[in-house]
Amino acid sequence: MPQSVAGMTDRGARIGRLRWQSRRGLLELDRFFETFFAGDLSGYDEATITALERLMDCQDLEMLDWLLGRSAPQDPQLQFALDLLRHR
Repeated sequence: MPQSVAGMTDRGARIGRLRWQSRRGLLELDRFFETFFAGDLSGYDEATITALERLMDCQDLEMLDWLLGRSAPQDPQLQFALDLLRHR
């Protein structure tokens, strides 16, 4: 398989995992994530996918506070991922 096709397949698998991980069970988070992950993410680059993966590794209540503007992450990569979620 050519490397570009393999890279797209890997990216598709990563996006699929992100969609699965976005099912958090906390209604407020699920609403943010449902809207975001319903869209086409295939155009996102590696850095964006990595930022989203890192965000999914965070604790639910911490993410909720960030998304609601109660606090902000110190990590610029996490802030980038949050900004994507808020503005989609």
